[in-house]
Amino acid sequence: MDGSETLLSISTWGGLASLGAVALPKGWQRLQLSLAKYPSLGGHLRMAKRVSKWIPNYAYADARWFAVDGAPLAVENQRRTALARLGHTLQSQSPQTLAQTGVLKPMVSDLQLISQYRVPYQFRTVLSDYIKLGSFWRESGGVLLTDLDGNRFIDVTGSYGVNLFGLDYYKASMAEGAAMAQALGPALGSYHPSVLDNVQRLCAISGMDEVSFHMSGTEAVMQAVRLARYHTRRRKLVRFTGAYHGWWDDVQPGPGNPMPPSGDTLTLSEMHPNTLRVLRNRKDIACVLINPLQAMHPNRAAPTDSTLIDGSRFVQYDRAAYTAWLAELRAVCTAKGIALILDEVFLGFRLAKGGAQEYFGVKADLVTYGKTLGGGLPVGVICGQSRWMKRFQDDKPGDICFARGTFNAHPYVMCAMNVFLKSLDTPEVLAMYAVASQTWSRRLALLNERLEAAQVPVRVAGMETVWSVLYQVPSRYHWLLQYYLRAQGIALSWVGSGRMIFSFNFDDAAFDDFCQRFVQAAQAMQADGWWWMPQGQTGKTIRRQVLKEMLAAWWRRV
Repeated sequence: MDGSETLLSISTWGGLASLGAVALPKGWQRLQLSLAKYPSLGGHLRMAKRVSKWIPNYAYADARWFAVDGAPLAVENQRRTALARLGHTLQSQSPQTLAQTGVLKPMVSDLQLISQYRVPYQFRTVLSDYIKLGSFWRESGGVLLTDLDGNRFIDVTGSYGVNLFGLDYYKASMAEGAAMAQALGPALGSYHPSVLDNVQRLCAISGMDEVSFHMSGTEAVMQAVRLARYHTRRRKLVRFTGAYHGWWDDVQPGPGNPMPPSGDTLTLSEMHPNTLRVLRNRKDIACVLINPLQAMHPNRAAPTDSTLIDGSRFVQYDRAAYTAWLAELRAVCTAKGIALILDEVFLGFRLAKGGAQEYFGVKADLVTYGKTLGGGLPVGVICGQSRWMKRFQDDKPGDICFARGTFNAHPYVMCAMNVFLKSLDTPEVLAMYAVASQTWSRRLALLNERLEAAQVPVRVAGMETVWSVLYQVPSRYHWLLQYYLRAQGIALSWVGSGRMIFSFNFDDAAFDDFCQRFVQAAQAMQADGWWWMPQGQTGKTIRRQVLKEMLAAWWRRV
């Protein structure tokens, strides 16, 4: 080997060694990331998007719809009669409400979407021949909603989390706030005098230095992430499997988003040591997003009736375990200079006056609020430490983190918010907070006792005032309970029995009324044969059956 060959050989081996030195750390980093992903489609969003596009559309014909579980003819006929009776009940009691909903639906895409996704899609076509639901309310009072036909329903929709203290409270807040704002009107850009008091109160509640106002919770989260990226000079954000933080691309990167999952978003397992290992070993993470609602069902999406394929639904709230997890996460974020963002848009002020920070004993770097904070009007808020909130660099005048919105700090919103924030310090509200955990824990146990005594395969689980309905037998028809509840005068949100949100103004009499109606709905559904089961049916056998149906439908389409 001459000199040139020797030099070439040395150069080649040196290059390979250099590549190995680079490749090994990257490979190790990739392995750590893979180990920190939750082992489900929810944890692997690129695969989830592919699978969602492969799912074939098919529907059960009427002849099979009532006995998809192999029910005998007598049970099939019993169910057919029951569904016709249930549909007639719902339609005859609310003709005006249903008529106006029918006119509105073709013109409102939101209404079309929620109508399509109330139930598993295979059942959708036949069900629409029997059952229709209205989407209008005429008035509210106490814990009741009244439709256009004068029917009164117990409200456990919670207005998506807004309704904490009762709808009468928010009607009064909006009226008082409007009177405060009337002299200024919609003068935008500067501030109504109430803003100073709002900011001082928010800083005291959150333990933060500064506040910024936005038009929605989604907007507030967007800006919190931008601020984290701005101050860390890093791009990546960490969210957890199943958690919802609004509908913008970076935090809702799976099915439902037309864009591919961003390479700057890492979706990891919540409450898992492998996730902490990723956070410790990477240098490109700007922030970690926490939605404390996930304490009810870590690493799973919000439970909806449209996903009740086999009846399985996971809700297992462990306050001590989640508190310990947040403490570990806080320590790692502090050590690595990662912004810990607590998204309290939904739960803020529902768990405690100081929100999830107080309830779980954790201090975030940035906190986002929305929902109930607006006193009944739409709002988004960020509270944060000064070092995270600043939007410009003193030594670099061109380096800013811009955020504006025409209706940010709208006078009417700020005044309604002021009414809400002041009420948090009243003896009445403080008394409600003092007994809330005990009250709602007792009530949850009480409803379960009644359901057990009624010998129906239904139980409830929850976190303070946010509950979900669980089912004790495998079945293809659990999603029907939402319609039996409606017939008994209980109003649920469009996700059905997956989420019931109570307001603090439920007294014992109102809750007893709710329990009676809930148990009667479950008993009626049981009596109508929907929980009949063939011998040997399990959740696994149902899932296998559905998979075979999907493969057959896909093959026919191909």
